[in-house]
Amino acid sequence: MEVKFGGIMLGIVRQKVGAKCINSSVKQSMPRTLDAARRFSSAAKQMTVRDALNSALDEEMSADPKVFLMGEEVGEYQGAYKITKGLLDKYGPERVRDTPITEAGFTGIGVGAAYYGLRPVVEFMTFNFSMQAIDHIINSAAKSNYMSAGQISVPIVFRGPNGAAAGVGAQHSQCYAAWYGSCPGLKVLAPYSAEDARGLLKAAIRDPDPVVFLENELLYGESFPISAEVLDSSFCLPIGKAKIELEGKDVTITAFSKMVGSALQAAEILSKEGISAEVINLRSIRPLDRDTINRSVRKTNRLVTVEEGYPQHGVGAEICASVIEESFGYLDAPVERIAGADVPMPYAANLERMAVPQVEDIVRAAKRACYRSVPKSATA
Repeated sequence: MEVKFGGIMLGIVRQKVGAKCINSSVKQSMPRTLDAARRFSSAAKQMTVRDALNSALDEEMSADPKVFLMGEEVGEYQGAYKITKGLLDKYGPERVRDTPITEAGFTGIGVGAAYYGLRPVVEFMTFNFSMQAIDHIINSAAKSNYMSAGQISVPIVFRGPNGAAAGVGAQHSQCYAAWYGSCPGLKVLAPYSAEDARGLLKAAIRDPDPVVFLENELLYGESFPISAEVLDSSFCLPIGKAKIELEGKDVTITAFSKMVGSALQAAEILSKEGISAEVINLRSIRPLDRDTINRSVRKTNRLVTVEEGYPQHGVGAEICASVIEESFGYLDAPVERIAGADVPMPYAANLERMAVPQVEDIVRAAKRACYRSVPKSATA
């Protein structure tokens, strides 16, 4: 079967490419915090999140001619955040396609191409702009496999920066993890480290279902230690599996994306006060690794959830509900949710800081859960 796409005749072989993932035990051996990781920089190769994403795209495009990229400035400009740097020169304009500023238009084209067996990777300059295309993401991509009784698979990835950056105002600062995480038919991933970014993006591209891939602009330039195993072209991470970044026994802290770094910093501060925190990097928002979370809470007997998104109907709310349903008898303290302020993001830097969870907020919540400080109700 052939499909004419952008003036190019592409032969399509309809097949499902399974995500052949390496479930690495080495992942649990990362240093306790990002600062600690940098102190051990001589022990492992360092890679930025930007380079991890770029290398994952490059390798998957090389391995599968059906993979192509599309979005605003992904080609000639090398990507708004240089994630797609060098790929136009290597693969040409047929597979790295610059689009007009028409999210609804190019997202619909991408979904249609996926219907015919191509594997598009659609970049949004920010996920806030995906609101222009949400009908295609949810009604055209997420529901088609179910509504067609499995006859139509939609192997497409929607990727780009999500959540708060710095000084970009309310229209460019929202976290969409809970929005897309509530929609059946979508898989929703949120990487933290270079290992996460590389392994999860490769898994997303190989997956037969639509994947929303939520990156963070402020993490693109961050460097993380990365092993030879992760650099292997066959490496990918299993979708739906969280990672225990730091083991502990007194309180469980769950986080995703940039907030994992804040949780690790909070854990380091807590350790100096004799509180051993277990930090879980969720990695996958949908499906959510409830088993790992509940096993941790049954060990620590306490839970603090951390996210940049709004508190009402948030990812943390879902995690708390899961723990109440499955592990209520193990809890020794009320669950604590740390989230962004329930207001549109302010532009002023001082107000912006107040609207986004800070390390000290996580520390205070963990100490309340461990009865090391005055509870909020007593200070009201």
